[in-house]
Amino acid sequence: MKKSIYIMLFISISLSCEDVIQVDLETAPTRLVIDASLNWEKGTNGNMQHIKLSLTAPFFDDDIPPATGAIVSVTDSNSNTFNFIEEGTTGIYKTDLFIPEINGEYTLNIIYKNDTYSATETLKPVTPIEFVEQKNDGGFAGDEIEIKAFYTDPKNIENYYLFEFRKPVVNTINLEVYDDEFTDGNQIFAFYSDENLLSGDQLEIISYGISSRTYNYLNILLQQTDNESGDPFETQPATVRGNCVNVTNPNNYPLGYFRVSEAHIFSYVVE
Repeated sequence: MKKSIYIMLFISISLSCEDVIQVDLETAPTRLVIDASLNWEKGTNGNMQHIKLSLTAPFFDDDIPPATGAIVSVTDSNSNTFNFIEEGTTGIYKTDLFIPEINGEYTLNIIYKNDTYSATETLKPVTPIEFVEQKNDGGFAGDEIEIKAFYTDPKNIENYYLFEFRKPVVNTINLEVYDDEFTDGNQIFAFYSDENLLSGDQLEIISYGISSRTYNYLNILLQQTDNESGDPFETQPATVRGNCVNVTNPNNYPLGYFRVSEAHIFSYVVE
């Protein structure tokens, strides 16, 4: 009997009190964040490109500080160097002289606060999206619109893909990565499902050709940001290191990635 009284009293006190808990988080060293995705859209000359540099910030900060004053360039395998000039103090560096070449090798060089950062990637081609199929009663509850974007994988070539499903009106993006280990040479599709899609919505589906290293990086990153999987065997959260290195001081490594891709954009209106 006494045990029951103590429990009841504890519950009563717990429900009637509110305490403000101050959480002291450790402050990690500030690191450079590199967002360098150079995309050559099919049907364009691909000369306009940009690279975004920012800095890590404390967890509860809303603002992401730009990394200003850096020297940014990309050199290709033909010894061409493309200088990226910062737009004001935004941390966004641009060029209008980039020359894309399928299977060409590109090296990114960044000098920021006396440290030199570098990364190398190959511009991978992509097969175009051929058509889209729509299903209106998808999902477990039958209330989601499902989109399948079909493409034909080239035969006897190892291919990796990044698909971006973008809703321009609300500026939301869903990313998926695929390889052709079990679909080589076949017609296959990228899949997207959204219960908030409505008839008449504009959807941009963008496919990118990516390297195996980029595929592995994005695959781990997307697993860590998937809040709905609940898979006990999934990859556990950790700092995901990209392909950019600090040549001057390896311990002060950057975050982010350098990617060079051919891209195909398919515009679709939801029926």
